[in-house]
Amino acid sequence: MNINELILNVKKKISDNLVVEKILVFDETKKHQNHKLHTKGKFHLSIQIISSELNKMSKIKSSKLIYKTLDYEMKTYIHSIKLKIN
Repeated sequence: MNINELILNVKKKISDNLVVEKILVFDETKKHQNHKLHTKGKFHLSIQIISSELNKMSKIKSSKLIYKTLDYEMKTYIHSIKLKIN
């Protein structure tokens, strides 16, 4: 899967499974390519979500919901995610 397909897939899965007003997904893989544990073919994403529903939850609970929603992608295509929930 290329990064553009992954970004679209991440946005769709989050918006289909959680109550969100806006989702922004950025590829930050280039910042991490020289890291010792970087795995070729896995991406580093920054995800910004505006969601009054998620914002009511603790950061841990909302993060767990997002990771659960993206479980397959995390195991297959994503090395790490930086989350920001407003």
